[in-house]
Amino acid sequence: MIERFPSGMDYVQLMAKLGDLKDEHYRNTLALSTIIELLVDKGILTRDEVEKKAAELDQFMVRSPYPTV
Repeated sequence: MIERFPSGMDYVQLMAKLGDLKDEHYRNTLALSTIIELLVDKGILTRDEVEKKAAELDQFMVRSPYPTV
């Protein structure tokens, strides 16, 4: 198997992919923030409920859901 060293163009493509991911992340974050704000504005959820659930889910992510050996 021949090992190939990354070329300058490989780095350019990688940076372009990272830029695309950044834009997508921004659009997703904006969409979620908009939905949360609308739900709060309509009285369907309170900010406290959103914050409590976010903290709960964050704790789930801190702990591995899979058993460790």
